[in-house]
Amino acid sequence: MNNDLIIILISYLLGSIPTSIILSKVFGGIDIREHGSRNAGGTNVVRVLGWKIGIFVMIIDVLKGTVATAWVSQMQLINSNTVSIFDPFMLSVICGIAAIIGHVWTIFAKFRGGKGVATGMGMMIALSPTDILVGIIIFIIIVSITKYVSVGSMFGVASIVLSIFIRKNIFNAEIQGFEILLWSTSLISLFIIFTHRANIKRLLSGTENKFSFKKK
Repeated sequence: MNNDLIIILISYLLGSIPTSIILSKVFGGIDIREHGSRNAGGTNVVRVLGWKIGIFVMIIDVLKGTVATAWVSQMQLINSNTVSIFDPFMLSVICGIAAIIGHVWTIFAKFRGGKGVATGMGMMIALSPTDILVGIIIFIIIVSITKYVSVGSMFGVASIVLSIFIRKNIFNAEIQGFEILLWSTSLISLFIIFTHRANIKRLLSGTENKFSFKKK
């Protein structure tokens, strides 16, 4: 098997580690997918089991994206002379995306995972810290105003794309792999909005849960 394929597969498997499911069973004796919003993500863990476990889940999910993008993508698994068919930056992006897909459709839990926000954040920490900072600020502002994490997440990921575009085209910033980064983050943004389709339906019907650090 080609070295690139092995690396991408490892990234997918890393992203597939079902952090929230494992920790909810260890610390709460439950399957988080059967409680709260029934989503296997950090926000639902906060809602059901409290902020300490929830934040721990989020940190690990972020690290999955960062490690896949910054470290796994650089591994040489066959031999030191193996030549990648991808540009190094492109391979980092692909590994990050593989980790996000793994998080959302985890092979270890019947392909029922989270929504990819935290792992996507980890990917962007590795690729473009400035833009992820913009996304985090927008996320915090939106959640503070609306109390809806889903709305904050969707606006946050969209703002990352806008930040990359503005920095390059208005402020003439030097951005490594600009076109690859812009198009990949655009696709990831659309994908994360897609994973929030149930939230969008609840928002429209007025039944979406507002966020609180208190356990339900």
